[in-house]
Amino acid sequence: MDISIYFEPVADSLFESIYTGIHPRIGQIMSVYHEGSAFPDLQGMQIALLGVNDDRGAVNNAGCSDAANEVRRFLYQLFPGAWNAGVADLGNIRKGHSADDTYFALTSALESLLSNKIFPIVIGGGHDLTFAIYKAYSNLGQIVNLAVADPMFDLGETSDDLNSNTYLSRIIMQRPNFLFNYTNIGYQTYFVDQPAIDLMKKLLFDIYRLGMLHNDLQHTEPLVRNADVLSFDMGAIRAADAPGNANSTPNGFSGDEACQIVRYAAMSDKLSTIGFFEMNPIFDRNGVTAHLLAQMIWYAIDGFNNRKNDFPASDNDSFIRYIVPTKDFTDGIVFIKSRKTDRWWMEIVCGPENRQKYLNHYIVPCTYNDYQTACDNDLPDRWWQMYQKLM
Repeated sequence: MDISIYFEPVADSLFESIYTGIHPRIGQIMSVYHEGSAFPDLQGMQIALLGVNDDRGAVNNAGCSDAANEVRRFLYQLFPGAWNAGVADLGNIRKGHSADDTYFALTSALESLLSNKIFPIVIGGGHDLTFAIYKAYSNLGQIVNLAVADPMFDLGETSDDLNSNTYLSRIIMQRPNFLFNYTNIGYQTYFVDQPAIDLMKKLLFDIYRLGMLHNDLQHTEPLVRNADVLSFDMGAIRAADAPGNANSTPNGFSGDEACQIVRYAAMSDKLSTIGFFEMNPIFDRNGVTAHLLAQMIWYAIDGFNNRKNDFPASDNDSFIRYIVPTKDFTDGIVFIKSRKTDRWWMEIVCGPENRQKYLNHYIVPCTYNDYQTACDNDLPDRWWQMYQKLM
């Protein structure tokens, strides 16, 4: 598929701010689709950056369609790390005649990139674009775990139009459905009604309050390590650190916490798409939010380049397997520890049919604390919740 038809090039003026010097900046090592250049050759590329200039689905945040180019002004100036992965900047998805046209273009582009094992980094636009990302996976027949950093759940009302406040309901209602798990990272209780919390529990989805993650940010690592897609609403970051959002609030993650979460996610061998949404230059202050998002993308690229290729495999001696019997599950829970990274997983018991259907989902990232819980003769909550999903 020729996906170049969906893109418009980056303005040459964005390169004018790149400082010259002995050591190259990111804008100089990327293969960038810009005015006067050909569309990048994706052969050998492992990461693709793409903007989406559409905010028609953004609720009370008109102007976030201009985020991608503002972020590039800062991103291009940063120094790269010790990276080996080839990075291409594909430019911006052309705004369609309708929002549905934009969704179709984004979905089609992502289908092609994912099929070619290229890791897309999407800069929106409204958070509703997460629906188009999900559609790329469903069109490919891939079951997906979706992790979302957001102060609320974006369930809306099922009768409402698709927008940044309702996209999750649309995903849940899709038939056939390819969403295996949804994880909310950092919701704020005063923005979420109790029926929505009850629904999340009924659906066996993972939801984690901001306060809990503030206490120990490492709680987020197994959550994002289990994701195929990380969708990051910039409204999840406190206004002091990210004022460039019409819906920003006093509380949220700090800028450095946001960067750490993104790096955790990108280091996962399982994560295959990451998207950043709702950054609005109109409300930004001296480019603070655009600069922060540029740094978050830097950490996404850095995390990808530091992947350890340590997803558990039964025939791999790079892992230690522990079987821990508990009073409620006497056959024992299988824990897997990587000799390479000291990261932990749990193997969820399920039949042969489900093991094949949920090939990348019955082995669940966890922490050493989960292993300790089992050793203390209790079932870890994470294991029990996933076990119920696979029953």
